[in-house]
Amino acid sequence: LALIDAAINACQQVKVPESLDGIPSAPMVKLLPDHASEFAKKIIEPSMKLQGDSIPVSAMSVDGKIPTGTACLEKRGIAPRVPKWNSATCVQCNVCGMACPHAAIRAKLIEPAELANAPATFKAVPAKGRDAGLQFKIQVYIEDCTGCGVCVDQCTVNRGGKLAPALTWSTLEAERAAGENENEKFFNDVLPDNVMGSNAITTVKGAMLRKPLFEFSGACAGCGETPYVKLMAQLFGENVMIANATGCSSIYGGSFPSLPYCKNKKGCGPAWANSLFEDNAEFGYGMRLAIDNNRKQLRRNVEEALALPIDADLKKALEAALSTWDKVDDEAKANQAAVKAALAKVKPCEQCKDLIAKIAELADYFVDKSLWIIGGDGWAYDIGYGGLDHVVAQNRNVNILVLDTEVYSNTGGQASKSTPIGAVALFANSGKRLTKKNLGFMCMSYGNVYVASVCMGADRNQTLKAIREAEAYNGPSIIIAYAPCIAHGIKGDMRQSQNEAKRAVEAGYWPLYQYNPSAEVPFTWQTKPATGSFQDFIRSERRYASLQKTAPDAAEALYAKAEEDNNRRMDFYKKLGEIMK
Repeated sequence: LALIDAAINACQQVKVPESLDGIPSAPMVKLLPDHASEFAKKIIEPSMKLQGDSIPVSAMSVDGKIPTGTACLEKRGIAPRVPKWNSATCVQCNVCGMACPHAAIRAKLIEPAELANAPATFKAVPAKGRDAGLQFKIQVYIEDCTGCGVCVDQCTVNRGGKLAPALTWSTLEAERAAGENENEKFFNDVLPDNVMGSNAITTVKGAMLRKPLFEFSGACAGCGETPYVKLMAQLFGENVMIANATGCSSIYGGSFPSLPYCKNKKGCGPAWANSLFEDNAEFGYGMRLAIDNNRKQLRRNVEEALALPIDADLKKALEAALSTWDKVDDEAKANQAAVKAALAKVKPCEQCKDLIAKIAELADYFVDKSLWIIGGDGWAYDIGYGGLDHVVAQNRNVNILVLDTEVYSNTGGQASKSTPIGAVALFANSGKRLTKKNLGFMCMSYGNVYVASVCMGADRNQTLKAIREAEAYNGPSIIIAYAPCIAHGIKGDMRQSQNEAKRAVEAGYWPLYQYNPSAEVPFTWQTKPATGSFQDFIRSERRYASLQKTAPDAAEALYAKAEEDNNRRMDFYKKLGEIMK
């Protein structure tokens, strides 16, 4: 008590200055560009200077909307070491970009003519294979990097020790001196997005050539969740609407005042909103209903307008947009853009002006939206499960991404219904005693729900394929993604997050499968026979190893029960393929 009283007295003696101008500004403030938005200048800058009390209420948006693409302004420069790209040894696989939890490593194919005004320090190399004639570049965003090392680890692991790594460690100061900040500005601001060459987004390399529309989040360094969110935004972000459950993904995805969801050079990017923990699936379902109703209203207005004497160019554009109404490809997007361009030029007649005004209002709905409902296992398995179950049973086109850490990560590690037997967490201090909920099978039992269990560190291609198939499936879909977490207590550190995920599959701990109701053979078991030890895997993580201290008398029995239960679940899934033929 005496110590507490002394601490209180000491705090009371501290004089808080009326002005914080004497406090050194955060690095973001020094790098804030002149063309930054009013929101950045009036809200973000004072917040980062610890002057939030100076912001008047009148400066806030009246409806809660705030701009996206503002996390890039922070430029925190927090990594004492950053990766350096060695172009001579790079095989141009782009695995580093997929593994990076923070979108701080990116790849581009570049037309040689685009390099005419590049900084002297900007180094690109001839592209390999069918992309010969183009230039290839890996760019490290050193001020946004957290120094987690996942990319360096994956570059080394994927070479199997046979080749020199293309990413090695350097210091932040050395890379600044080498001109990497100027290189990044040229790479990001001057060079065009998405020169794909011969690549399609069906491959890891092709997907990583697209701009990640989820960048520089405040997630833990080495986070196992964010690579999945980033991949989804890379694939579909130009047309995505997101309903995000409360949890880690809502904190790193939408912490005021800066947002990691961003836009491409055409101004297109994800629209994001956060709901309560318990109703996020219903919240996303409401978004789907709104999208469908807006599209229905838009089509009715277009059909009515086409029956009137409207401008010839607008009529042609509207007819083309209707012809691709059920598509979301580049042709459909081009037709939508053509309608917007025609609307900007047209002078509607008195008879059709109201219809044209409504078409202009809803013009973004000529292409259907890709709706994603995102949350962790605490939401999907527990608090929000009732809503999730209701939504997947409605046969609407919604996509659900479950970031499964097997624990309530955002609250410091509470047990969830995804927590397996033997794992230690809050409310399971002596180890979880009941089996993990079989969410995948529960959703499959409806027969019309696309379900996939994925693990990026173990199989990138399967993860990419499952996310693409889920989005393309015209109905409810759910992706259950294994995400190593700092709460797991991974041996070493979170640099190993992707490799730890791979170990989980190799030890027979995590299943890989896809259930596609529209496929001739709906269920595909994609898990190879275990090559690692289940017991070695779980005992290497603190969430299991700590059982030796919290319940030493029961530890060995629980470890054995955990393996027995895990084998039962894996055997159940393998047999599903035969049952569901």
